[in-house]
Formats: sequence, structure tokens, C-alpha cells
Amino acid sequence: MHFDLTDLRLFVAIAERGSITAGAAHCALALASASARIKRLEAELGAALLHRRRRGVELTASGETLLAHARGVLGSIAALKGEFAADGRGATAEIRLLANTAGLSEHLPVPLAAFLRGHPGLTVAVEELQSARVGEIIASGGAELGVAIDRAVPSELEAFAFCEDHLALVVPIGDSLAAHRSVSFAEVAARDFVGLAEGAALQDHIAAQAALLGRRLHLRARLKAFDQVCRLVEAGVGIAVVPQQAADRAAQTMKIERLRLRDAFARRRLVVCARSFRALPRPARQFAEHLRAAAVSFGSGAA
Repeated sequence: MHFDLTDLRLFVAIAERGSITAGAAHCALALASASARIKRLEAELGAALLHRRRRGVELTASGETLLAHARGVLGSIAALKGEFAADGRGATAEIRLLANTAGLSEHLPVPLAAFLRGHPGLTVAVEELQSARVGEIIASGGAELGVAIDRAVPSELEAFAFCEDHLALVVPIGDSLAAHRSVSFAEVAARDFVGLAEGAALQDHIAAQAALLGRRLHLRARLKAFDQVCRLVEAGVGIAVVPQQAADRAAQTMKIERLRLRDAFARRRLVVCARSFRALPRPARQFAEHLRAAAVSFGSGAA
């Protein structure tokens, strides 16, 4: 059997996203090319790898077997490249980091930039996912490091506290809610909302909380950035749930009010997680230690 690394990377991307289209886009391949590659891979192995459904794909038993081995092969190659890059031998290495929306947009940019400036031979590929998916993929060996809500991280993973990330409700000045200091999500779930663009992990999380209340959020608009969301809130289009840090920043220049959400889902601690920090390839281990040094201390140490 002859395996193409591009095919293995594509298959892993499809498996993690549950879609050939999404996997192809992640690997910068045309859909027709990606489909042809998967068919050739199935022919080479003599087994069906995917159950093709109306809404995406599911792995067959053979697909699950290939996924485990593909992750092992790609992980070994990444580790090899990492060792050479860490020794300054001219190689470049990529660290794969998964993060939830708030971690990616609010808390990672500064320490990430500092790390990359100090390690010119390394790159970090960051992908946004819901915290639960971050934990699942890290546990299965699909990525080296993750940043996620602590309660969504599987117990078998190692983790250390990174930062607090509470969610806040933002409303325009003069709104009937503006006189309140706090509110429950159930009290506002029927209101018009401004949300994040399709695929944003935080927006999916908020929609899931609404669904638990038997409601579907009425989104007047969906935008890519928190400051854009808050700008529409200021204009009276709707209300929004955003990270407290983003709300505080927006309130400095916009006419909005910030309310504390009393719900448990709004009180969050972000952690950095891995299957084993000691077993990470050297570049990922260096990055983890960099994030540990940058972390806000909660007095609990590594978990």
C-alpha cells in the first residue's frame, strides 16, 4: 500500500469535521479533488471509510481504524520536524492548537504573538471549536494543545488554568434591562439578539443554552467580531452575549451597558490541555510552557 500524506491529512480533516466539503476547505482542496482522493484511498485499502449521509459523513469501523493510524503517522512527522526546528537546523514545525471562541479572540493573541516572535522556526495553526470538541480531539490525539472551558475537558487529559472568561450580556443604554446589575439568560432568551457569524463556537454554545430552555434565538444579524456585535447593540438592533473582556473594551467607546449573567454556563475558567505535556513534541512543549508562564494564577497550579 502507498499512502499520500495529503490524503491522510484530508481524511483526518474530514473525520474531525464530519463533512467532505469542510475537510476539503480546511486542506485548501477543491471538493471534486477531495472526493476523488477519498475514493482512491478506499480503493487502495479495499474498504469503505465513510458512511455518506445527507448531512455529512460518519466513519465506518475501517475509517475509525485509519483515523487512529493517520493521526499517529502525522503526529510522528510533526514530532520529527519539531525536533529539528527546535535545534535550529533549518526545519520548520507546526503546532496545532484548538481553542474556543473567547480563547482565540480575547486571550491568545498576545502570548501567541510573543511566542512566535521568539521562535521564528515554528508556526502555530489555530482552529476555533466548541470546548467539548476541543477536549474530544485532544483526547483522541488529533492535536497537541487545546484551550477550552475546564468543565468540558475530559478527566483523562492534563490541564492547567489559563484565565477567567466570564460571559456578559450587553444592551443599549436606555434599554429596560439597563437598570439591572444582573440577569438570567431565561429572562432575555426571547429578545432580539445580535450574534457571531456562522460556525463561531461561542454562538453555537449560546444557541445550545437557548435550546435547553426550549427556545431558538432570534438573531437580527450575525457578524465576525465582538466589537461589530457591540456596535449593533449600541444602535438598538438587539442584545448580545459576549466575553466580559470584550464587553468592557467596547463600553469604553460605545453607549452600551454590561449586565452579569447569573447562569452557571456564563462563569467560565479556560484551561490549556494536552494528553500529556511531558510527551509533547518539543515545540508544542515549549509553547505550553510559554502559555503556562503567561497564565493568570488561580492558586490551584497544574491539574
